[in-house]
Amino acid sequence: MLPRGRGTIFFTGATASIRGSKGFAAFSSAKFGLRALAQAMARELGPKNIHVVHLIIDAGVDSEAIHQRMKAAKGIEASEIPPDSLTKTSSIAEAYWFAHQQSRDGWTHELDLRPAVEKW
Repeated sequence: MLPRGRGTIFFTGATASIRGSKGFAAFSSAKFGLRALAQAMARELGPKNIHVVHLIIDAGVDSEAIHQRMKAAKGIEASEIPPDSLTKTSSIAEAYWFAHQQSRDGWTHELDLRPAVEKW
């Protein structure tokens, strides 16, 4: 990207990027570190026309893997999951595309995505 003089680097964070929770010490420390790395890279590479973005996904992702986990953990079938309680992959893709297309005079460094029903 440096030889081309442009580019976008994305980091995917989680709620753990900004607060730790009981039982998630290892995960939180890794996500905190990832966030710090993204900030440092943004400060270093932004002036070189490399856009560095940290996206926090504060939700379960509406996917087959999550459906299976919910069934195993709570006995909930995919059809019983409340509408809009999981974030669709298309919504995540739109957020990444939005950040990628931004003009240099209005770059987003950090963006968080969550369903409207998510408690935060």
